[in-house]
Amino acid sequence: MAIQWYPGHMTAARKKAAEAMASTDVVIEVVDARLPEASSNPMVRELRLQRQRPCLKVLNKADLADPEVTQSWLAWYRRQDGMRAVALSCRKPAEVARLPGLCRALAPHRSDNTKPLRMMIMGIPNVGKSTLMNVLLRRKLAKVGDEPAVTRAQQTAPLDIANWLTDTPGLLWPKIEHPRDGLMLAASNAVGRNAMIDEEVAQFLAGLLLAHYPLALARRYALAAGSLSSLDGVAVIEAIARRRGLLLRGGLGDREKASRVLLQDYRDGLLGRISLETPATRSAMLLDEESAVVAD
Repeated sequence: MAIQWYPGHMTAARKKAAEAMASTDVVIEVVDARLPEASSNPMVRELRLQRQRPCLKVLNKADLADPEVTQSWLAWYRRQDGMRAVALSCRKPAEVARLPGLCRALAPHRSDNTKPLRMMIMGIPNVGKSTLMNVLLRRKLAKVGDEPAVTRAQQTAPLDIANWLTDTPGLLWPKIEHPRDGLMLAASNAVGRNAMIDEEVAQFLAGLLLAHYPLALARRYALAAGSLSSLDGVAVIEAIARRRGLLLRGGLGDREKASRVLLQDYRDGLLGRISLETPATRSAMLLDEESAVVAD
């Protein structure tokens, strides 16, 4: 299943973001720490490079991600020119408060305070951009919600006399190139529900957890750890259905409801600190896709 989701308002939002980039000093790109590259919009990179703007990559929801994997991603991003990276949780205001200082280091021409540092927050839907802005401003300006694409309009506000913030609507790109990225985005609630089938996304997630975090499944759903090696994603969904008493007539497991349970548990962090990709798995995925294209 190829997941694509590009609501009409995103075209207008991209145009406004491109216009605002001209008067921006630093781009704060917010990504999901559990899937930093899959949740990084290539259009953001394209827009900021056109204007030669530096980037502070914010790996938000770091409290939900595997800490060792997050450190690998930070090292990976810090090797890139014109970029700094930081991992944090918007639930911790003290961590968020560091961002203007980190941005100022990327824009030394604003160090004399003759003009305010102008920062623009960008990223895909539902990674926490609006929450980040509200925490920095210490007041609720941007609308926040559990569903993607809550913010529909660009908003600018002063943080203080030396710092200005612009929050942009969540932007996906017209075509998600890598199918695995689409599944990771769907699992993490970054696309609208009309773009995905919960059961297929949950089967993908279950397979990934079996490969990398089997004990998380065993603990959460009281599954025998020794039996997990013989299961696949479908069997995990079936097992969750039976453990939770989610049964259809005739005693069959209700895989649709069980799929929603798994997805929500992952999104809420109830499975533990989980990362869906690492720099190594990302490189392997790209190589596999490149090899497949050559073979065709």
